[in-house]
Amino acid sequence: MQSAVCPGSFDPLHNGHVEVIARASNLFDEVIVAVSANMHKSPLFSLDERIAMAQETFSYFRGITVKPLGGGLLTDFCRAQGATAVVKGLRGPQDLEYERPMATMNRHLSGLETIYLQADGRYTHLSSTLIKEVHSLGGDVSEMVPRAVHRRLTDRSADRPADRSADR
Repeated sequence: MQSAVCPGSFDPLHNGHVEVIARASNLFDEVIVAVSANMHKSPLFSLDERIAMAQETFSYFRGITVKPLGGGLLTDFCRAQGATAVVKGLRGPQDLEYERPMATMNRHLSGLETIYLQADGRYTHLSSTLIKEVHSLGGDVSEMVPRAVHRRLTDRSADRPADRSADR
């Protein structure tokens, strides 16, 4: 059985992520969505919330599981899962330049291969950062994220007190 890992912080998961992971599930018997607690970012959603949203989203797909990545090396996680590859989506050349050194290091450390899937053109403009920014400014991101994510974004907005600075 061939397994691959799709790692990321997924804060939040968006339709570009879903599209790449769904395509990866056609190439591998099992795809493990490894949700990380990225220490270089301040997350909007907790790790548990991100895992729950990903589990709900991918519950409709065959061969896709969601797990926390943990704090160690990706290569160690892949080895423990029996995965032979990492799958990464690329929106453009800047993503390849960012991903290439990590892929080379992973291969150097363990022989783990990285497979790049070019993102569908409908999603090349999406990033989790941009989704959060547009949503925080009142923009409609419902067509850019899975229902589970949109519901949590909406709930989070409803929980925040309204900005009253304009009333002063």
